Amino acid sequence: MAANDTIADMLTRIRNASLARHQTTQVPSTRMTRAIAEVLKAEGFIGDYEETGEGIKKMLAISLKYKGKNRQPIITALKRVSKPGLRVYSNRKELPRVLGGIGIAIVSTSSGIMTDREARHKGIGGEVLCYVW
Repeated sequence: MAANDTIADMLTRIRNASLARHQTTQVPSTRMTRAIAEVLKAEGFIGDYEETGEGIKKMLAISLKYKGKNRQPIITALKRVSKPGLRVYSNRKELPRVLGGIGIAIVSTSSGIMTDREARHKGIGGEVLCYVW
């Protein structure tokens, strides 16, 4: 199924898979979804990801992380901020802090996709894609 908003589709698939306690989930592979998966992996929200398939049917297999004996998901919530109908931009001084620094905001900058912490450190702003905590 074709999705206009691949980022929202990715976040929804991860959210649904973690709530259903699945080990992995499949997400259509684009440069943006690979970059977001890389940030989520670096921040410890997902275990790993790998690209499967070829051509137009490339998918990202994302392995999810859980904690404790009753397998509570590491990702509590994913929230899309900037949407195709309403883009949300933030300069370096106004980058959001998610739950006082517990969560992360994923920001698309001129230097690539990064967390709000990295963008603040580099002194650059950009489009706020989503919040993860």
